[in-house]
Amino acid sequence: MTAPRQDDVYEVIVVRHGTRRTRRSEVFLNYGHYGEPDGPFVVDYYLWILRNEARTVLVDTGFARGPAEARGRTVLAEPATVYGELGVDTDGEHLVVVTHAHYDHIGNVGLFPRSTVAISGAELDFWTSEVASKPLIGLFAEDDEVAALVQAEQQGRVRRLSGSAEVAPGVTVTEVGGHTPGQSMVTVRTTEGVVLLASDTVHFTEELERDMPFMAVTDLPGLYGGLQTVRTLLDTGAVDTVLTGHDAGVLERLEPYRPELAGVAGVIGRLDPAEEAR
Repeated sequence: MTAPRQDDVYEVIVVRHGTRRTRRSEVFLNYGHYGEPDGPFVVDYYLWILRNEARTVLVDTGFARGPAEARGRTVLAEPATVYGELGVDTDGEHLVVVTHAHYDHIGNVGLFPRSTVAISGAELDFWTSEVASKPLIGLFAEDDEVAALVQAEQQGRVRRLSGSAEVAPGVTVTEVGGHTPGQSMVTVRTTEGVVLLASDTVHFTEELERDMPFMAVTDLPGLYGGLQTVRTLLDTGAVDTVLTGHDAGVLERLEPYRPELAGVAGVIGRLDPAEEAR
């Protein structure tokens, strides 16, 4: 008889659903101060699925086509379609972790009408405050998508987080701020060690290695602090792998979840070997 797997160990499925070709000066804050030439830069867009025999935890839900295309982003895969291809029942009762409320991270929360949404209380309060309507802040969010979060709270489906909290066995959400007031990151146990889903605490590896903040930030000292927190986790061995929020080429370093999903969905710590052959 096969022993049941631990319910605090997961496979991490990384879904690349969009991309953008831009310039370095459009990505890094005050890029001219570095005294370096400008050049092309590719930004990719991801959502993450944590899964084992006991549960499915969704980390962010990617962008919706309309807002993405209005901003010049290229849609590579419809999240709703990919969820279906990966066997995620959008009508099921899952846990949806929202790392922050920018349009490219909450665009499909409405696909999960029965799921609990875990989000920093400070983040939700920020995006429902008057300051969120200021042009340089509001351009990163969509009113109807924030309204979906508010509706979920009115329905009793929102779990407000603060500090660090284990939201499911083996899954911890930690609020760091910086990029947004409640920007959070997620650590998850896998058969390949502890994986940190940095989300936009770290957009790019270069941001982490060179202390080069992303261009959108609500608290610059807080952002630097978040980068240092990630470095400390790596240096101390508290995490084994960091998945950044927007690095290009992440899936090139991962095993495809299934052959037909190469370039769309990769996996860390696969728990069901049968999926590889499907």
